[in-house]
Amino acid sequence: MPTPAPRPTALRVAILVGSTREGRFAPVVTRWIKGHLDQRDDMEVDVVDLAETPLPTVLPAFGQPPAPDTTEALALVSPRLAAADAFVFITPEYNHSYPASLKNAIDWHNEQWHAKPIGFVSYGGVSGGLRAVEHLRVVMAELNTMTIRNTVSLHDAWGLFDEKQEMTAPASDSAVKTMLDQLAWWAQALRKARTARPYAA
Repeated sequence: MPTPAPRPTALRVAILVGSTREGRFAPVVTRWIKGHLDQRDDMEVDVVDLAETPLPTVLPAFGQPPAPDTTEALALVSPRLAAADAFVFITPEYNHSYPASLKNAIDWHNEQWHAKPIGFVSYGGVSGGLRAVEHLRVVMAELNTMTIRNTVSLHDAWGLFDEKQEMTAPASDSAVKTMLDQLAWWAQALRKARTARPYAA
C-alpha cells in the first residue's frame, strides 16, 4: 500500500477586524467567520482585532522610520500580518466606504501585504457593505495583493443572526465556504511562488 502524502502545512489566515466603534457588530461577524475557519484542516486562524490592538493614528513622514513610542503598538500587529499567508478583512460600511481604523492599519504596513490574497466580509444595511469592499479593492491592489472575487456581504446584517448570535441564513454560510475555498487556492499558489522566488514590488 502506498504511503499517504503528507498533509500540507496549514495556511495561516489573519482575520483583520476593521471596526473599533463602541457597540460595534463586528465581534458577532468575526465569531461566525472564525467558526468556519476553525472547521477547516487546511487553515489556522489569527484574529487581529484593531479595537484590542490599536495602532497610532499619526503616520511617519514618507520614507522615515516610525517614532520610538510606536514600536510597542506595531509589535502587537506587524509580525502577525507578516506571518500570514492570507487575510480576511471584516468591515462595515461607513459613509459609503470603510472605517478609518482599517485604512490606518493598512497604511502602517507595506511588505506584509505583498503577494498574498485577501477575502472580504462586509456588513451593513441595504448595501451590505459592498461599497466599502469596492474601495478596499483599489487600495489593496496598490499594495500588491490579490483580492478574491467572491465576497461575503451581509445585507441588513443585524437581522441575519438569532438571539444566540447564530447565523440564520444558509446562503451566507455557503458564501463563506466559496470565498474561503478561493482564498485557500490563491494562498497555496502564492505561498509556493514566494518560496520559489521572493516577491519584488
